[in-house]
Amino acid sequence: MLNRIMTRLGYEKRSTNQAPGGDSYWQDFAALRTGPVNPQTAQGISAVFACVAAISETVATLPLHLYRDTGNTREKARNHPLYRVLHDQPNPEMTAMEYRELATAEVLLTGNHFSRIVRGHDGQVRELWPLSNVQVLRLTNDALAYEYTDRKGKVIRLLEHEVLHLRHRIGPDGVLGISPISVARGVIELAQSEQEHGTATFRNGAKLNGVLETAAVLKPEQRQALKESWANQYGGAGNSGKTPVLEAGLTYKPVSMSLEDAEWIEARKFNVYEVCRLFRVPPVIVGAMESANYSNSVELNRQFVTLTLRRWLTMWEQAIASKCLTEAGRRTYFAEHSVEGLLRGDSTTRAAFYASGIQSGWMKPSEARELENLPPLDGIDDFSTNGGNPPTTPTAPYPSKEAGE
Repeated sequence: MLNRIMTRLGYEKRSTNQAPGGDSYWQDFAALRTGPVNPQTAQGISAVFACVAAISETVATLPLHLYRDTGNTREKARNHPLYRVLHDQPNPEMTAMEYRELATAEVLLTGNHFSRIVRGHDGQVRELWPLSNVQVLRLTNDALAYEYTDRKGKVIRLLEHEVLHLRHRIGPDGVLGISPISVARGVIELAQSEQEHGTATFRNGAKLNGVLETAAVLKPEQRQALKESWANQYGGAGNSGKTPVLEAGLTYKPVSMSLEDAEWIEARKFNVYEVCRLFRVPPVIVGAMESANYSNSVELNRQFVTLTLRRWLTMWEQAIASKCLTEAGRRTYFAEHSVEGLLRGDSTTRAAFYASGIQSGWMKPSEARELENLPPLDGIDDFSTNGGNPPTTPTAPYPSKEAGE
């Protein structure tokens, strides 16, 4: 409370000291991203782009709710300011889906994402703004600070509680996350090389690839003229398949393997699996359908949630609890994604699941309708207490003649 009051009065207290080597790991990490493999060039590989899209788009489109723990039950805290930030709109320029997709994709590609936390006068989070070109500093008091340059060119330093920092696996410094691309850059480089090889092969013509031989001794200008003439007539995909006409004792001798001999296509397929291993994404999710069929599609979706998405969903939920809620707030409120839509399977499986739960007594028909996004029906829970049949209204027996008399 005192810190917030001092901040509003202009007496903000911040440490301006930087510990020696506090940003050395960040500089090393940035150096890794300046080579041929970086987040921009890596996305030119279709498998990388598909893996990042599959994870970030799915995480961003899953409902993220803020719940209030009431002891025996929990309920959505719709009146809490953080609920709107997480579920609807984190800032005036982005929707919740756009913001979470951006943040998740940035963690996948660079290992880190930073967002500035804007709080209201009551200390509650009101806005989240993504930051770029952030440097992390270790101060002399062992606290962390984050520096970035705003649109006006001014360097701004934020303290640890003012930044939502999402990380992939933490690196040796214990602060910054490591990107799969930076760790396994050789896999990306191989995929890039094979892609460039295929592009160059078809650009220069996939049919002819060899040398021209002659017994005569050619002058430098003659060799250059012959080279340019050959490239103009038979080079490029548009000239592929043309029959060359040789003169002056020239012979053409192929010297390289064909695409079939080099198994280029198989190598390209293998690289898809290699990239999927980096991001722990089932190959079926990114369109590699060799091992997919109708019978295992539901199980593959379940694996995608449990083996791939679970880590990223937990990252969001725990980071929100750590940075967006106070110590007292964490004892009452928590954020959680709703993944039932990804796990519920086909209609037959869902119907059997609901029927089993209702008959066993641990689920009510109204709860099943809520999971299916169906409107509530009055009295539907009474059916489960009568064997699934509508309740009957008891009627009085007809009076006997004696009673009538």
